[in-house]
Amino acid sequence: MTTPVPTLRDRLRAPAIVEAMAAHSPLSARLAEEAGFGALWASGFELSALYGVPDLSLLSMTQHLDMVRAMAEQVSLPIVADIDTGFGNALNVIHAVERYEAAGASACSILTEPEFFGGSLDDLRAARAATRLPLLRKDFIVDEYQLAEARHAGADAALLIVAALEPERLTELISFAQSLGLDTLIEVHEDSEVEVAVDAGAEIIGINNRNLKSLDVDTETVFELLSDIPAGTVVVAESGISERGDVLRLEEAGVDAILVGEALMGSDDMARSVKTLLGT
Repeated sequence: MTTPVPTLRDRLRAPAIVEAMAAHSPLSARLAEEAGFGALWASGFELSALYGVPDLSLLSMTQHLDMVRAMAEQVSLPIVADIDTGFGNALNVIHAVERYEAAGASACSILTEPEFFGGSLDDLRAARAATRLPLLRKDFIVDEYQLAEARHAGADAALLIVAALEPERLTELISFAQSLGLDTLIEVHEDSEVEVAVDAGAEIIGINNRNLKSLDVDTETVFELLSDIPAGTVVVAESGISERGDVLRLEEAGVDAILVGEALMGSDDMARSVKTLLGT
């Protein structure tokens, strides 16, 4: 039986997330449930590698559960790794998603806007073929056709920017995305946009620290807007996150996940950068 791929919303709601490269063992899902976690994605293979145990069948159930708990304690906020496809061709996209997945990223954001950022739906397709991680289409999405395109190309979620849409249009696009089985990350930059996102029924809200007009980054933005977002909404912090200390501060404030781009794509060792942010 094939293990279902978790949605982006599932990923970012999880109290601890460790990505399985493949479903090496059906044991981990049961262990996570019995350990009391809402969602924990790990495999017997990973547990073996992490703890140097050659054969998990030699361990007792108590030892298995101890492993799962210990693994969860090591993992920080879920990371959505932002892949700037203008960075290179499809080969580079594949290179990036494979390393992000191995390093523990919870999802990947694929830039598909071609005119200004050199992105392409082909990059999204290439990423889909290379990973089981949830994929977010990052583009200036303004109509249903783009959402259908995203789903057909293998996306699990799509970015909708409040500043680029009328409130009624945002509500329509969220509803259409839901009909396709797509999650939506609703991006906001100021308090008035938070209100629009909440009224539209946003379940995942991304607070972007970057001002779209000046392009300046103010890392206090997320903390200023966080209290305006209703409990139960998944909150993703975006832009200006480059150090482990940033992650710890966001986690303490109640942010659920982070979307990181420049700090990863500009790194000489992308996988190591992910692990540094996660504290693993």
